[in-house]
Amino acid sequence: MSPRMPNPSLVVPDVLPPMRALVKAVNSVGVPLQTLVLIHLRVSQINGRTVHLPRKQKEFEAAGEEDHRLPLVETWREQTCFTDAERSVLALAEAATRIDDRVDPVSDEVWEEAARHWNQVQLAAVVLHIGLVNLWNRVNVATKQEPVDWRINPKTWTPMTSRLTAAQ
Repeated sequence: MSPRMPNPSLVVPDVLPPMRALVKAVNSVGVPLQTLVLIHLRVSQINGRTVHLPRKQKEFEAAGEEDHRLPLVETWREQTCFTDAERSVLALAEAATRIDDRVDPVSDEVWEEAARHWNQVQLAAVVLHIGLVNLWNRVNVATKQEPVDWRINPKTWTPMTSRLTAAQ
């Protein structure tokens, strides 16, 4: 499958810089990048946007990726390796992404649990991050972009958890 067109953020003039500025702002308020990566993966899984992840110890080592939990994100509820704070935003990410089949997609219980772990600015950044990932997923799915790799460039093996730092 080849893309229908180049990524629209590269086609429409002046779109990419403000999108990057939003990502940079979201990343600047104290939510660990590792947590944002977990959210990104879960939202992408829900949206059917393939993210190629390392599966074997050797792949993790070769990539320099330290978070061996990445392949477990889809089953986070059954796993014990995620913190309560991470669980709270994974639940929020799922609820805020699956909004079509519920009257109140983000329940007070889900919201209050996330608010228990994150201050208002961080929680706002998480909500914006969920929205941005949903936006990117929809743009990429609509235009049939190639599945994303957890590394920004497979030839340089940049780990997902440090890719934004390198891109800034």
